[in-house]
Amino acid sequence: MVDFVIDTNVIMGMLISGKAHYRTILTFVRFYLPEFSMTELDEYKHVIFEKSKFTKIELKEFIYFVFSSVSVIPGFVLSKESIKLANNLCENIDIKDISFLALSIDMDLPLLTRDEQLYNGLKRKGYKKIILFKDFLDQL
Repeated sequence: MVDFVIDTNVIMGMLISGKAHYRTILTFVRFYLPEFSMTELDEYKHVIFEKSKFTKIELKEFIYFVFSSVSVIPGFVLSKESIKLANNLCENIDIKDISFLALSIDMDLPLLTRDEQLYNGLKRKGYKKIILFKDFLDQL
């Protein structure tokens, strides 16, 4: 299995589109999310339900499937060093991404994102363990 940290926009994209290839991806890739992502998902749940291609029952079943393959990591396990480094790297980009980057640093895993501003900003600062989700999909 291959492991990645993902941010909320990746998981939201999965839930909204419901594309069949996500089922395949989730069988050979393990994803990790910081618990902060659950707050964001809850904040945007209306968007997921409004834009989803599924019926409400199908969406519920797909959410169960997705989260059977995604591990949510509590924030208290992140090291102070990872949080500090993530804070410095996310400065002037987006502070909402600190927990995702800190988890990526702490677990020494690449961060998958759809956020081009985050991707470009971190690349400019020399952070290499970040991949745009579209590039990840193109490599499959």
